[in-house]
Amino acid sequence: MPSTPEPEDGASRPLLADQRESPDAGPADDAVPPPAPVRDGGTFTKNLGALEAFAIVISIVIGSGIFTSPGSIDTNVPSPGAALVVWLIGGILAWTGASTMAELGTAIPGEGGVQPYLQYIFGDVFGFLAAWTWIIAVMPATLAILSIVFVESIYSSMGVTDQAGRIEHKLFSILILVVISVANSISTKASTRLNNFFVVTKFVSIAAVVVAGIVVIILQSTDPDRDIGGRDWFDKPWFGNREVTNPDGSKTNWDGLGEWEILGHYSAALYGALWAYSGWDKAIYVSAELRSPARQLPLAINTAIPTIVLCFLTANAAYYILLPWDVVSTTDSVAVTAITRLLGRGFGIVAAILICFVVAGSLLGNSFVAGRMAVAAANMNWLPRIFASVGRIGLKPRVEEATESPDDASGTPRAAKSDAPINAIILSAILSALYILLGNFRALLTFNGLGEYSFFFLTVLGAIVLRFREPELRRPYKPFILVPAVFTIVSGFVVIRGAFFAPVLALVVIVVWIIGLVFYWVRRRLASRQGA
Repeated sequence: MPSTPEPEDGASRPLLADQRESPDAGPADDAVPPPAPVRDGGTFTKNLGALEAFAIVISIVIGSGIFTSPGSIDTNVPSPGAALVVWLIGGILAWTGASTMAELGTAIPGEGGVQPYLQYIFGDVFGFLAAWTWIIAVMPATLAILSIVFVESIYSSMGVTDQAGRIEHKLFSILILVVISVANSISTKASTRLNNFFVVTKFVSIAAVVVAGIVVIILQSTDPDRDIGGRDWFDKPWFGNREVTNPDGSKTNWDGLGEWEILGHYSAALYGALWAYSGWDKAIYVSAELRSPARQLPLAINTAIPTIVLCFLTANAAYYILLPWDVVSTTDSVAVTAITRLLGRGFGIVAAILICFVVAGSLLGNSFVAGRMAVAAANMNWLPRIFASVGRIGLKPRVEEATESPDDASGTPRAAKSDAPINAIILSAILSALYILLGNFRALLTFNGLGEYSFFFLTVLGAIVLRFREPELRRPYKPFILVPAVFTIVSGFVVIRGAFFAPVLALVVIVVWIIGLVFYWVRRRLASRQGA
């Protein structure tokens, strides 16, 4: 490859370009295996920078998890200090996975996240199965979960906490999903601007919790006898074993547990933390839209993930300061509970509204990414071509485009005003609505984790395989090999644990894969007949 800069003609060139390599390294490029093909150099315009990618990751990851997961994690650890360690480990593990994705994203061109990486490393069928699983299962389940959390956050602020299965709640969740889908159908620029607004609300929400915790520390330190906040943080050791109160009212005495039981509790806590960090991989799904992916993708990931870890640690420390420790383990709305207890019901409602904005931001970001996955799959002919169309509903061009003047030098019709993948967003919304109607929060959460982490495991394992199979492959960003190795072990553990504790849902995921393989085989057969 020549060392002189070339025009950016799609995802492949900027992703593969490594300005740090010596010009005389060019002849060695001939030995590098060709990357996975990218149709037409990419569907979307390269109009995103590191800041937009940073905001997308922040918006997706900082969602309902930081406000709902603390209780499930606290229940499964012996002390608040141990809970904070679990949150830290979860963040580090998410960072190892994201760093490995950055390595692949800067070395292998393509749209659609993990699917071009798996296609390049293991073959076409693995790339298809990843795309199929994300489009049919993972992303619709994610959007369904977030829609449910949004609605239940509203009802929780009104004291209704056990009616999530009612049809009125489900229809309300679908309405929220439709509103977010319409917002994402306007244009990429409109979506990123709205996303930036939601990012601000996320930081404001976490800052409010942290500031409240700091105020309590100051007041308690100046007047030790004052009754404010939880007081447990002031009177009890942060790393001492305690008797944990479970949501059902039972108690867990950590001094009486065996090693196997302790391991089970810690694995459950880590599982909750990893779910809270879910979305750490999403920057790679817009890598083909970055102006300079080789530089901007690692920059976005290596700034977003540490920022998220810091936010999660400080927010959780504040929860333990604001609430009695036995309350943290028994509530699923820890932030609302903490603010309500400290400042009253009115401020609790304000906190619930802010959390709704936080969840809406995650919905927007995930919907934004979900549409791009379907577009990438359609560009590979894994899905019908209608889902590769952007800026319109359906496949046929608008009348004004079809009658465009032939004076256009490129000979192509004028682009639609919207560059959003509307058909793909509609597909995602329909599937998500079905999940809302047929599923529930906990089942969807496990189903999502099994499907997602199965391919995280394969992708990061593939990065290790590629290190030995193609050591000469240009990697503008290359973390130490221990980074993907650690994540491979942990993600494998997460999949095995999830399948062991939820065999029925694991079977459902396998059925989704079998249906996908049949769909893949049928499309291949039809394509070969048309070609003949």
